[in-house]
Amino acid sequence: MSSSDIPALRNGLAVLRLLSTHAGPVSAATIARDLHLPRSTTYHLLNELTTAGFVVHLPAERRYGLGIAAFELGSAYLRHDPLERLAGPLLRKLVDRAGHTAHLGVLHGNESLYLIKERPARPETLVTDVGVRLPGQLTASGRAILRHLPAAHVRALFPAAESFVLRTSRGPDSLAALRRTLAAEQRLGWSIEDGHVTAGFASVAAPVFDHGARPMASISVTLRHLCPDDGACGETFPELATAVAETAAELTSRIGGTAP
Repeated sequence: MSSSDIPALRNGLAVLRLLSTHAGPVSAATIARDLHLPRSTTYHLLNELTTAGFVVHLPAERRYGLGIAAFELGSAYLRHDPLERLAGPLLRKLVDRAGHTAHLGVLHGNESLYLIKERPARPETLVTDVGVRLPGQLTASGRAILRHLPAAHVRALFPAAESFVLRTSRGPDSLAALRRTLAAEQRLGWSIEDGHVTAGFASVAAPVFDHGARPMASISVTLRHLCPDDGACGETFPELATAVAETAAELTSRIGGTAP
């Protein structure tokens, strides 16, 4: 890298930092104004960052937000020791309290990625193992994060019908269905999947927040749960949800985060 490239790199990082501090997408004019950059330079930086996947352009709104590559970079950071070391003992306590398998997960693009898995003495066989990726809109852990992201970011993560992969006959299969599910879970206060990932199993999840009150990970518990028919039972598992939410809140506190 030549010395002439350094200012451009600094400006590109400044754009990403600015986008990360806003709750929703931002116009190019706002970016240029806040960073004191020429409009031409701003558009050039945004084009390069969009091509690389770190920024997503929303033409209908004439605004820009963080792209999937930025989420992947954040997820890679989260996979390092600090978060996992802090979460491990808390997950162990949660497993002892709930009697079921607990996970720490993050969003990797539009997929749920599990970083830690703690099991009870008599574990049940699950597909949610460390390093396994599952469709983010199906998992309770993924939706616990998605429901706290701006609508435009959710749309950017699920831009087409092909983005909605199903594993069973249940779960959101379109952006409209996902939005309805996220809105219902926001009113409820926690996220639930019942047979969306594996038939006969359900999960409850709550988000973990960073210092800017942004969702950075989630805590979930998975248990065997059989419905009498092929439809959802309507079970919300409030006692289990309380234990999960308290664990997520404690991890948020330990990492210096703030709930919105």
